[in-house]
Amino acid sequence: MCGRFVLRASPQNLQMLFELDEAPQTGPRYNIAPTQPVLAVRTNPHGGMREATYLNWGLVPFWAKDPKIGSRMINARSETAAEKPSFRAAYKYRRCIVPADGFYEWKKVQGGKQPYLIGLASGEVFGIAGLWEHWEKDGSVIESCTLLTTDANEFMGPLHHRMPVILDREDYDEWLDASVQKADTLLHLMRPYEGEDMEAAAVSRTVNNPRNDEPGCVEPVEA
Repeated sequence: MCGRFVLRASPQNLQMLFELDEAPQTGPRYNIAPTQPVLAVRTNPHGGMREATYLNWGLVPFWAKDPKIGSRMINARSETAAEKPSFRAAYKYRRCIVPADGFYEWKKVQGGKQPYLIGLASGEVFGIAGLWEHWEKDGSVIESCTLLTTDANEFMGPLHHRMPVILDREDYDEWLDASVQKADTLLHLMRPYEGEDMEAAAVSRTVNNPRNDEPGCVEPVEA
């Protein structure tokens, strides 16, 4: 799964990488956790232009009676998302990309679990495939998202058996194209990232507490 991630890139860098008309309003975040607002890139549902917006992390299906269901919908398995009632409408019509420059995973070790920060060795931003949804009831509106996961690649295997779906940059247009609605057409994007340019570093257990959002979360430590 993917339960925490990091985004430290500048607004100007994000604007360039995701071909946005405007730089998003964002600052460095070191410990992004479920139920928090996350920056996402999507096709504007009204104008058809690419935009960056904030969505609550934890997808609330449009048919849900209670929005608290979102806390259990932070991830969706890419192998089955197109078929699951909670995700299939979003998979067909409302796909997004969540920028990150690292994500956390916990490895079982003697005496507990050791957090690791995983990212690209270059430090560059990457895009995680996501789905978003619009929920509205009694005057309340929630726009939310989930992150898609897939089997771990060879690099990630020793840490966890799942990993986020990391899209290649040349695939952003296809993933965000609302005219592409057949799940079979998109399956080739759901593959594990190859991993040759990934790196992982043990970090402080400060990250275990989602209230901690500070540079110390990403500082390497002895495993």
